[in-house]
Order: sequence, then C-alpha cells, then structure tokens
Amino acid sequence: MRKENQSSVSEFLLLGLPIRPEQQDMFFTLFLGMYLTTVLGNLLIILLIRLDSCLHTPMYFLLSHLAFTDVSLSSITVPKMLMDMHTKYKFISYAGCISQMYFFLFFTNLDSFLIASMAYDRYVAICHPLHYTTIMKEQMCALLVAISWILSCASSLSHTLPLTQLSFCAANTVSHFFCDLGALLKLSCSDIFLNELVVFTVGVVVITLPFLCILVSYGYIGATILKVPSTKGICKAWSTCGSHLSVVSLYYGAIFGQYLFPTLSNFINKDIIMAFMYMVVTPMLNPFIYSLRNRDMKKALGKLFSRATFFSQ
Repeated sequence: MRKENQSSVSEFLLLGLPIRPEQQDMFFTLFLGMYLTTVLGNLLIILLIRLDSCLHTPMYFLLSHLAFTDVSLSSITVPKMLMDMHTKYKFISYAGCISQMYFFLFFTNLDSFLIASMAYDRYVAICHPLHYTTIMKEQMCALLVAISWILSCASSLSHTLPLTQLSFCAANTVSHFFCDLGALLKLSCSDIFLNELVVFTVGVVVITLPFLCILVSYGYIGATILKVPSTKGICKAWSTCGSHLSVVSLYYGAIFGQYLFPTLSNFINKDIIMAFMYMVVTPMLNPFIYSLRNRDMKKALGKLFSRATFFSQ
C-alpha cells in the first residue's frame, strides 16, 4: 500500500450496517426511500421559504439553513452506504474517509448551532415581542448563521488535522457504515491522547453549550408563558415552539443516546444505530414536523399546489 501522510493505509474497509445478506435488498429499498424523502422534503421546505413572501421571516430564514444542513448531512454518508450495500464494494480511500469525517462533523455541529439560534429566535419572539423586529433584523440572522458556520468549520478542523498526523499501520477495517471519528481513533497505532482531549473539550463546546442555550431560552419562554392569564394565549405561545421542540428532542435525543450512555458500549450496534438516527431518521422527519405542525408552512404548501394545478391546466 502506498504511504499517505504518516499512515501506511491507503484505503479503509467499511463494515456497514449489521444486516443479514438475505435482507440487503429490502433494507436497500427502505433506506433509498428514506434518503429520497429526506432530500425532497428538505428541498421543498427551502423552495417554499424562497417563493412565499409570508415566510420571509427570521425563523424561516434559519429553518431554510437547517433544511440545507440536513440534506448535506445525509448526502455525505447515505449514498456511499447505499452503494456499498448494492455493489458489495465497501472500500473508501484514505482521503475520501478523512473528507467524509470532516463534513460529517461540520454539518452535525452546524445542526447544533442552528437549532440553538432558532431557540434564541423563539425566546426573543415570546419574551420580547415588541422588540422582535428590532432585535432579529436581517443582519442579526446573517450573523447567527455566519457564526454557526465559522464555529462548525473550526470545530471540524480541530478534529481532522490531528487525525491526519496519526499512523494506522495495517489496521483498516472500520466497524461502521461511514468514517466515524471514534472508530478511526480505535484503529490508530499512535498515541491518541491529544485527539481524545480535543474530542472531549471541543465536544463540550459544540454540543453541551448550544444545548444549555436552548434550555435557558426555553426556561425564560416557559416563565413568560406561565404569566399569560388566558389558556388560549398559553396554547398560542406554545404552538410557535412546538415544531422546534420536536426537532430539539429528536436531535439531542440521538446525540445523548450515543455519547452519554457508556454502559451500552458493549453493544456493538449501539453507535451505528444512534448515528443512523441523527444522520438519516431525524433529517427525514424534520420536514414532516415543520409542515404538519406549522400553519404557515401548510398555507405555503397549499399555495404551491394551487399554482402547480393552475399551470398544469
């Protein structure tokens, strides 16, 4: 094998999902349908927000970026997984593996920061409604998105650059369906203390801090809602947060299920299942959550269908 940086491994073997050979075709069809639903659903959200002027608000601006992130997160891993299942060729080049890991970390972190930004938007809308248009101006929305991208890029590079300095010797079998950072570190024959330190410290920043921001935001939101005298007002206030809370539960439920329950580490499929949840299932469900629970999105979808029906006649 040719030498790649300090590694003697030129490619990695991805073991993929723990599926029996006779079930491969069935699961291939299922996962292909889920991926297409993810792509089409999130692209539809982006299209609706782009076309309907009623959706040109800070919340939907952030939602469009979240939809783009979900499509990207699924697209860097699922097509390769499907190709592996179909062709039975499960190798990925060293450069391809490092690139896949970088973009996986990037879009996972970006998801976290965008969800936190959306929580801040809901906090301002409910706790400071009279100042909402003043605070959540176009410049503020662009700043929140820009900071999310910059922090995500920096976080991903902090993991990727130290990884490229490791040696992998002859070990090249990754017990996953994509190039997961933890799985790659287990294969290294170098000292990974620095890498593990970065994983811990940076992980606290990009996962825990946004989650704490979300908790604080909804703490203030809850306190404000409890001061509303009428039940109708309480229901209206919570309805504006319902979709976002559902997304928060799905995203962080999968993340914490993977990283905060070490007692389950003996189950070899646990990491794979949890990664599949926030990489495939959550991005697929987000469009349904925002379309079925959101009155504005329903109206925009109805307008689009009416326009399509009109032009087809």
